[in-house]
Amino acid sequence: MTDFEVIDPATGEVIETVALASAAETDAAVERAARAFPAWRAVAPGDRARLLRRFAERIDAHLDELAALEVRNAGHPVGQARWEAGNLRDVLHYYAAAPERLTGLQIPAPGGLNVTFAEPLGVVGVIVPWNFPMPVMGWGLAPALAAGNTVIVKPAELTPLTALRVGELALDAGLPPDAVQVLPGAGPIAGRRLADHPGVRKIVFTGSTRVGTELMAACAPTVKRLTLELGGKSPNIVFADADLERAAATAPYAVFENAGQDCCARSRILVQRAVYDRFLELLEPAVRAVAVGDPADEGTEVGPLISAAHLARVSAFVPDGAPIAFQGTAPSGPGFWFPPTVLTPDVPQAHPAWHEEVFGPVVTVVPFDDDADAVRIANDTPYGLSGSIWTRDIGRALRTARAVEAGNLSVNSHASVRYWTPFGGFKRSGLGRELGPDALDAFTETKNVFISEE
Repeated sequence: MTDFEVIDPATGEVIETVALASAAETDAAVERAARAFPAWRAVAPGDRARLLRRFAERIDAHLDELAALEVRNAGHPVGQARWEAGNLRDVLHYYAAAPERLTGLQIPAPGGLNVTFAEPLGVVGVIVPWNFPMPVMGWGLAPALAAGNTVIVKPAELTPLTALRVGELALDAGLPPDAVQVLPGAGPIAGRRLADHPGVRKIVFTGSTRVGTELMAACAPTVKRLTLELGGKSPNIVFADADLERAAATAPYAVFENAGQDCCARSRILVQRAVYDRFLELLEPAVRAVAVGDPADEGTEVGPLISAAHLARVSAFVPDGAPIAFQGTAPSGPGFWFPPTVLTPDVPQAHPAWHEEVFGPVVTVVPFDDDADAVRIANDTPYGLSGSIWTRDIGRALRTARAVEAGNLSVNSHASVRYWTPFGGFKRSGLGRELGPDALDAFTETKNVFISEE
């Protein structure tokens, strides 16, 4: 193992040192998970459901503790961090209903009885990003456990603290040893070894498209099952007939929440030309009102970026002379701060912030002419994760929603994620779906059995 210093992004101070697993230690974790699998899959559905409910209750009992950890480790505002811990709890409760409802089919067949079974895969590796450590961990962990798999969670190197505590709470709730393991490690070492290892039957990965494609290649030799939730460059389309006041008031939070470190961030605002200037007039005070500051403060809406390296990357999208329309404010002291920034380039396609995923509090606003132009601009990206459509015309909303190439769209809203509905992307934004009732399909294999009457 090697030691890694965990840093509070709001202060730049080291708050803890965590040991990162080697490839050999990752192999040992896989072996433990494989040994634990037969007993876990054999747990009666009702008992597995009760354990998952107990796990959720332990999360709820420690919700404030987990939120405080996330404030220090990820720089998330405390209100957001409480929501994230609550989302993990709710996802566990939701999938606790699954073991007793993981039914197969009886299919008519001449000469006998044909039935199907939903069989667990085995060992599942869940590779978690640093931007939403608790929710994204739960999206893979909960359905995998509910289906009878054992799980190895590899948190991001930068944000391992809540995952480690959740692993302790799983044991405290009564889950068998090694049914859930939390394995801090570097992505190229522990994460890659999980993808390479023949004993791991599935990888769940949330992160960059570049790393996702590398993991696809690593999983190919063993034909390993794979779910990917990758990058995004999501549009926020505002038509002239929209409620402009509401669209402008909510737009900052659709992109600047979590300091823009969100694959669903609506980082391209498309505004119909007739109302473009008016929309910018309304947007400016909304952006300047976003409260950026100490994440432990109850009034803070946006915290720091995750690291010094990421701050440098985001800053490169807004160099001297960038087409800044206006900016919000951010602290100037220690920590990795960047102000909410609105760009209005004359030639959007030539500006990196228009076509690359910034993953920071930077948004580009451009005009469009008509419905077809809006769809053309919205789809002019290799990504297709989410987006918003603002209009009072329900027909236009439906036509646009059908035409925009994205997996999660909202009309007159920015909601992307509900744990009881499917979530995932088109094109290079991912592969497969998480959450909702269909997520269990990603953690099971369908076995067909024919029983002859003779």
